[in-house]
Amino acid sequence: MLEVAVIDRAAVAEATLDPVRQKILAELAVPGSATSLAARVGLTRQKVNYHLRTLEEHGLVELVQERKRGNMTERIMQASAASYVISPAALSALAPDPSRFPDQLSARWLVTLASRLVREVGELIARATAAGKPLASYSIDSEVTFGTAADRAAFAVELGETVNSLVAKYHDGNAETGRRHRLVVALHPSLTTPTTLDSTETEK
Repeated sequence: MLEVAVIDRAAVAEATLDPVRQKILAELAVPGSATSLAARVGLTRQKVNYHLRTLEEHGLVELVQERKRGNMTERIMQASAASYVISPAALSALAPDPSRFPDQLSARWLVTLASRLVREVGELIARATAAGKPLASYSIDSEVTFGTAADRAAFAVELGETVNSLVAKYHDGNAETGRRHRLVVALHPSLTTPTTLDSTETEK
């Protein structure tokens, strides 16, 4: 089972949007059969089997074992991943394009960049998996508390200058065997609660 899988096809994304199928996928973090799932999700075994067939057709669940029970064969299934992310590639005609309105201070542009990140890295993962090769990547996830809005603004300026300096130092546009890499740096307020917007989360 993968830790996370990126869904890049509309039909597969649609299959995961059904609340019942989402519950089945969550339950199948641990292998189970239609019979064992029926009681946990509140459906008949026949209805669970219907949803399992749909999920299996789209590669969202996998057969891990078959058991003989009398004249029947019980199929033990498991979710193909612990978590799923729907890529903007699944909505190709509506996928956001960062080049349309570049604005470093726009939260919506930040979402657009994040969407592109999911789409591109998801495709790179698929290519690397098909080739049987590892994918070189690097990421940082950190939090910083600013005493004032002025401190935050100063940090953003210094961060930009530092990143630009590093890019200028290591970028080699003349390298014949060089490989281009995408660098995205983001800064946004941390969430305080899942349902309310704290005053510190708004722009000042």
